[in-house]
Amino acid sequence: MVNIQSLTFSYQKKKPLFTGLNLQLEAGHIYGLLGKNGAGKSTLLKQIAGLLFPDSGTCEVMGRPSALRQPAFLQEIFLVPEEFYLPKVTVKQYVKVYAPFYPRFDETAFNSYLQEFDIPGSQRLTEMSYGQKKKVLISFALATNTRLLIMDEPTNGLDIPSKSQFRKVIAAAVSEEKCIMISTHQVRDLDNLIDSIVVIDAHQIIFREEVQTVTEKLTFKTVSHLEDTPHILYADTSLRGHTVITKNTGEEHSKMDMELLFNAILKNQSSIREIFR
Repeated sequence: MVNIQSLTFSYQKKKPLFTGLNLQLEAGHIYGLLGKNGAGKSTLLKQIAGLLFPDSGTCEVMGRPSALRQPAFLQEIFLVPEEFYLPKVTVKQYVKVYAPFYPRFDETAFNSYLQEFDIPGSQRLTEMSYGQKKKVLISFALATNTRLLIMDEPTNGLDIPSKSQFRKVIAAAVSEEKCIMISTHQVRDLDNLIDSIVVIDAHQIIFREEVQTVTEKLTFKTVSHLEDTPHILYADTSLRGHTVITKNTGEEHSKMDMELLFNAILKNQSSIREIFR
């Protein structure tokens, strides 16, 4: 689906953002793209969407160079950016203008998503709050039925009930033919949603694994005393005790804590990498 090889990119020649970056994404997965502020998450998404061009290396989507933005490419990709502009039209007028660009646009599904998010179809987009606009754009993105859906901080501006609804509609939208990539700082919003994790840091992809593989190799748990727990890779202390990640040595099943894993990868990268090698 997405094949990035040896990609180098910089906004300033002496400060490369990516150097020799490699990444492959397959259909049938929901990927969570994680990284610190300034790590290049939004830039990477724009590279995939063909809005930015590599200084060297290649970025292909479904076998086509994304930078060329050919019509067949544009019909199969949709980007929900973090910052966006919507015209001064009603939701119905917006659909009438933009839906024809996507051959598999499903208006029935779009209206169903609007109903799920409690958005009136007759209201002007410019009269909506930021959160309502975001939900309209997410609904439209899902209704396009593109094979590649990219979302940059999609839960920003959504209230707690809307975040739950977001997870519900995204989970229902995934299929063997589609690839969904979501970039976020709010990692807890993606819990129980994504099935693969991609972490970007220091100009490179430093971690890319399926959630199932993570839970097979690592154990996530809360303990009262750190000294009683062997093989600790990372620990975070709270009022409940110590939340830790350990190497899974006994086929123990646990639920992945994505925030804890992200911090562990950044703080103890060599040990984590050795376990997944």
